[in-house]
Amino acid sequence: MTIADNKKAFFDYFIEDRYEAGIVLEGWEVKAIRDGRVQIKEAYVTIKGDELFLFGAHISALPTASTHIHPEAVRTRKLLLHRQEMDKLIGKVVRSGYTLVPLNLHYKGGRVKCEIGLAKGKKMHDKRATEKDRDGKREVAAAMKTHRR
Repeated sequence: MTIADNKKAFFDYFIEDRYEAGIVLEGWEVKAIRDGRVQIKEAYVTIKGDELFLFGAHISALPTASTHIHPEAVRTRKLLLHRQEMDKLIGKVVRSGYTLVPLNLHYKGGRVKCEIGLAKGKKMHDKRATEKDRDGKREVAAAMKTHRR
């Protein structure tokens, strides 16, 4: 079940490969995510040393958060992947000029997972072509819908 999608990632990047990563979260963050108070539109994945981190994901604290915890809405959260996957991703980002972008947050087995994509940036003409294709498909779908009636 999807919690939050990053639709902007598909407009700005060519997604070449997808990976599912776990996220290190605090208790109040899990509760806020279950309540739908998360946004990953501005988020991206960074590399520090030999680890991956989710940066810029905004998780708003619930108003009922305890008084002894001072929640930070935008903090760096560690991503959990197998060592082989991490090494492969880091190698492609460093050598080949790829970017890592979060695509969505979802539940799997009661845990929150982050799907990250190995992506190449689109140029402006690529974005226009994507928009043109999308509009064309929308027009065809509308024509088919009116034709059925």
